[in-house]
Amino acid sequence: MQTVLITGACGNLGKAVAQMFSSNGWTLVLLDREQAQLNSVFGTDGERQLSLAANLLDAASVQSAVQQALQRFGRIDVLCNLAGGFRMGEPVHETSDGTWDFLMGLNVRSVLHTARAVVPAMLAAGGGRIVNIGAGAAGKGGANMGAYAASKSAVARLTESMSAELRERGINVNCVLPSIIDTPENRKDMPKADPSRWVSPASLAGVIAFLASDAARDIHGASVPVSGLS
Repeated sequence: MQTVLITGACGNLGKAVAQMFSSNGWTLVLLDREQAQLNSVFGTDGERQLSLAANLLDAASVQSAVQQALQRFGRIDVLCNLAGGFRMGEPVHETSDGTWDFLMGLNVRSVLHTARAVVPAMLAAGGGRIVNIGAGAAGKGGANMGAYAASKSAVARLTESMSAELRERGINVNCVLPSIIDTPENRKDMPKADPSRWVSPASLAGVIAFLASDAARDIHGASVPVSGLS
């Protein structure tokens, strides 16, 4: 029985990734901020599911959730760092501490906290897989997107560094770089766009599942673009 830990589980991508792994017989550890929302989205926990509320910006909260998962299932084979956020910011010279801290916290610090909590357990078990969520914006900054691009670029660089540190110890670390994901929120915010050109959550979940599989055992430190037609 293999176990996957998914952060941001209640989001559009989180739900698609959870469904993908569940349909393949995996045990799910589902993390999000609110227990009530987890219960509403995923129902009652069972033999192959554990839903845990955790604040990814609080290292102790993450450690506690991971320890509960390890006590329940014994190991975490795959970590999917899906939690993240977007905020259109200001010009770089006007960027507020609030914008910077929000995006660096949600997109970068969350990865640090899960790595601290999960990697030691993976090393003790002899290996694992980690898939981080970056963004196409990681490759190039845009106007009023300096903080967001910097945060997603940091995720890609952390992915490469973790891979260099862990590949010889049985842990594959990679990330995906989606363009616009087809979500209800994005459709509302961009009513004139053609969502058929965007990336569906199910399609992106398939790429994540591949990177988490044994078929991707020779892929290390990759930033995989998933751009649809956009």
